[in-house]
Amino acid sequence: MASTHLGLDGEPVPGAYFVRTAEGPDSSEFHSTLHSQGAWQPGEQHMAAASGLLIHEIERRHPREDVAISRISFDILGVIHGGRFTVETAVLRPGRTIELIEATLAHDGRAAIRARVWRLVLGDTADLAGADLPSLPPPAESRPSDVMTSVWAGGFIASLDALPAGDGEPGVGRIWLRHRHPLVLDEPSPGIAPVMGLVDVANGIALKLDPHEYLYPNVDLDVHLFRTPAAGMLGIEARVSIGPDGRGLTSSVLHDQEGPFGTAAQSLTVRDRP
Repeated sequence: MASTHLGLDGEPVPGAYFVRTAEGPDSSEFHSTLHSQGAWQPGEQHMAAASGLLIHEIERRHPREDVAISRISFDILGVIHGGRFTVETAVLRPGRTIELIEATLAHDGRAAIRARVWRLVLGDTADLAGADLPSLPPPAESRPSDVMTSVWAGGFIASLDALPAGDGEPGVGRIWLRHRHPLVLDEPSPGIAPVMGLVDVANGIALKLDPHEYLYPNVDLDVHLFRTPAAGMLGIEARVSIGPDGRGLTSSVLHDQEGPFGTAAQSLTVRDRP
């Protein structure tokens, strides 16, 4: 399998982050496009785009209207190479009220990301609903900005609309984001996959360290949801903490235009940039 994004060599870029390479509901092979290119190295995929695709495939292959995602745990097992790759899913723990599903992205037979998703049966708790989390200023109060592309390279970051949500400070970032392209060419993503395909950007919006001097990629992404986010823009308030021994943590509150709907956490490995 070649490690080249479609569009990287000057040919037209397909209008999506990924292209399914064979037709049919059982096809599990994809090819990345330049729009999915990562920010650390040009031959890599961005974790945000790849994580959105994993949720796209879980929702497509295992549809259920009576359950909703409560937690998503992504482990990054190695470099997420661009080019051709596969996504496989499996139900690890079937159940009427609680269900655990796994999705694995692999390149040349080597797993690069493994996601595990808990889905819980829906119930009526409207009378109990509430969250003690502050909301972000709405997108209507912000203007488009180059706040992301002025710091980060790569096709994925370039494919986003970014609206700063209030003033930032070192180690704290607040922003609204949305994709300009669908996850998979000619395929709708009616569930939460498009929103989940933005969450990993959190580690890049709260600049505590200069990415030209330090590397601080995340090795995981854990998302917890207490309600289903609405389609559209994702708001992120992210805070970065750096420890004394090479470890870091990005902690985020996730928002749609109705308010907070969940949290995310990313473990960071921090080191000098060669």
